[in-house]
Amino acid sequence: MAPHAPTPLAPRFLKALVVSALGVAASHLVLSDTLFLSLSGQAAAALGEGPGYSTDQVFTTALVNAFLVMPIVLWIGMLIAGERRVGPMVLAGSVAWIAAVGNGIDLIDDVPGALLPLRSLALVVGVTALFSPVRRRSAS
Repeated sequence: MAPHAPTPLAPRFLKALVVSALGVAASHLVLSDTLFLSLSGQAAAALGEGPGYSTDQVFTTALVNAFLVMPIVLWIGMLIAGERRVGPMVLAGSVAWIAAVGNGIDLIDDVPGALLPLRSLALVVGVTALFSPVRRRSAS
């Protein structure tokens, strides 16, 4: 089978913008929903009704799930968009997402429905898309 011709940079960049925006949205949704579950557990514990799970467990689960969703969405999204060799983009997007959450978690930890700063979210999308032209070398 003949090798696949690489996608020109502009279409690949546009695909990466869309996919990384979806990745940020999905990861933020998972993060805020599980943080809300943690907040609900803390409120129930304060009222004497234990939720049956540790709020620290839920907080940790929120972070782990949010960190796992981003690379999965980026990888699968770019594959669906017809792009291959997206390892550097997935790595850069995941690191950018972890940095954005690490810097903004205090802002949304105790506020149901809060968003990370929009500048951080836009920066994650931009950094991820900027890494889309970098392609992982093939093993042949």
